[in-house]
Amino acid sequence: MKRPEKEAVIAELTEQFRAADAVYLTEYRGLTVPQISDLREKLGRDTSYSVAKNTLARIAAKEAGYEGFDEALAGPSAITFVKGDYVEAAKVLRDFAKKNKALVIKGGFADGTMYDAEGFMKLASLESRETLLSRMAGDLKGSMSKAARTFVALPTKAVRTFDALREKQEKAA
Repeated sequence: MKRPEKEAVIAELTEQFRAADAVYLTEYRGLTVPQISDLREKLGRDTSYSVAKNTLARIAAKEAGYEGFDEALAGPSAITFVKGDYVEAAKVLRDFAKKNKALVIKGGFADGTMYDAEGFMKLASLESRETLLSRMAGDLKGSMSKAARTFVALPTKAVRTFDALREKQEKAA
């Protein structure tokens, strides 16, 4: 590859690093072209799975402000650039790696944190955003119901007490 071509590749990779919400590194050795195509399809349109030379990827990562990729970029590496829900993309990679042992997850960078392979698996085990939001809504609804019962309990108790006193006075008279 000639120098102008390398500079163009570095510029393109740098732009992908900057535009991504998360970046995951995998080793693709042993995967067939149909398997890689299947993985790309499962990852969706907002995610790109590309193979790049490690040296060029290191340079692009540094230019984009990503630190800590040097150790992970060894051997045949593929880079997953995620835009949007990076936890869902991590789940897709994890599930694909379970079915296809040739795909090895090296780690990644998401939400300002560099993850090794173990950290990546923890990230992939998080529940989806929708599930977490629905749980939070349920908790808020339960808290509001408790608060409403508490606010209504005092006046209700007072009314019952006044009623009991009134009945007692009517019986005494």
